[in-house]
Amino acid sequence: MAGRPGRAGLTGPTADAVAGATPAPAPLYRSWYPNYVLGVLFLAYVVNVMDRAVLGVLIQPIKHEFGVSDTALGLLGGIAFALFYATLGIPIAAWADRSSRRNVLALAIALWSTMTALCGVAVNFIMLLLARIGTAVGEAGGTPPSHSLISDYFPLRKRATALSFYALGIPIGAMCGSLAGGWLNEFFGWRAAFVIVGLPGVAVALLVRFTVQEPPRGLSDAAAPAVASTGAPPILDVFKYLWARTSFRHITLAAALHSFVWYGGSTWNAPFFIRSHGMSTGEAGSWLAFLALVATIGTFFGGVIADKLSTFMKDRRWYMRVPGIATLAMVPFQFSSYLASDLSVVIPSFCIMMILASIFFGPSFAMTQALATLRMRAVAASILLFVQTLIGLGLGPFFVGVISDVLQPSLGAESLAYGLVIVGLVNIWAAAHYFHAARTLREDLDATAAMVSAGK
Repeated sequence: MAGRPGRAGLTGPTADAVAGATPAPAPLYRSWYPNYVLGVLFLAYVVNVMDRAVLGVLIQPIKHEFGVSDTALGLLGGIAFALFYATLGIPIAAWADRSSRRNVLALAIALWSTMTALCGVAVNFIMLLLARIGTAVGEAGGTPPSHSLISDYFPLRKRATALSFYALGIPIGAMCGSLAGGWLNEFFGWRAAFVIVGLPGVAVALLVRFTVQEPPRGLSDAAAPAVASTGAPPILDVFKYLWARTSFRHITLAAALHSFVWYGGSTWNAPFFIRSHGMSTGEAGSWLAFLALVATIGTFFGGVIADKLSTFMKDRRWYMRVPGIATLAMVPFQFSSYLASDLSVVIPSFCIMMILASIFFGPSFAMTQALATLRMRAVAASILLFVQTLIGLGLGPFFVGVISDVLQPSLGAESLAYGLVIVGLVNIWAAAHYFHAARTLREDLDATAAMVSAGK
């Protein structure tokens, strides 16, 4: 029986009313509404990454004011943030799997935005560190419920593309954070930059809360009614189920190791331009904003290419081969990006490196969602992010800082560039895990599909 018209584009019962009901097999939303939800979630992700990325372009003035080492700054931009972001992500995701994902997301956005603004009132390094930890707590509730919502609004054949569009929030947010942070520091100082960048997120939290509807679980999957009404499994059961999938283990390790390089660069690229090429924070922020815009090519088309190749070749292993090839291909461009002395070489090399570096997002997250059953999707995303964040964000910036400090006596200002190159070699290891994941991906996807069909 067709549902009556509902709010915000739904044409049937909303998930607020579906918590204990069986969803109708017919579409419950107007044709445009999934794209609207995707757009709002993308905007939330832009705010998420913008609040995280603004720190990178402000590291140099913070270092100058507080007189701290590169190792301490690597701690601020890395493990201090990552530890709370990663560990709280799993219980928050479990909460999202058991309640309204929309409400969890809206609350998280409000929290991380407020804490980012509070970074601007820090009067010493410890206060700044505590405020960044607060930002991490909020951001822990951003991606897992968003991935789960997207997976319910978009079927598997379109999911990598949808998640790649969502992942565009990373380069767009980095672009906005770098550009705004760099020039706001020039005119008003780094404290004002944190406040001005952080506060608009509160408005986005309200937009999510009052315009996004919670869909029935498994809305875009076959056999959804039998599974959507069951309870979410315990976190430990989800971990055991996913970790038993060989492809998931390799996807997780590949994304984590690649993120070790990604976050090492994203945290230290602005100081690199300032130290090695004599830029101001405004100039460095402008170049990083441009490079982040270029990275949208890889972020979006990584998912599109993976979807198209997997369909054309009738082989889902291309979901892992695409990021594996891209991750391996970017290694030589890391050398030319950081070690060339002329910007006419550095900038084009950076462009290619950023495109290749960002290809992994869509395919990695899409396969994580596909390997999970319907009631464990938010936790599945959080497990991937847990490992990715601890290894990538937690250790990448820190190791770059340590290597820079160790090499500084002999290399001077160029020590940071060599730290970035040395850390970049980890991409070879990451690519190997993507190719290993491809070997068992088809069998693991079939096993999950069989469980969903059986109503498990």
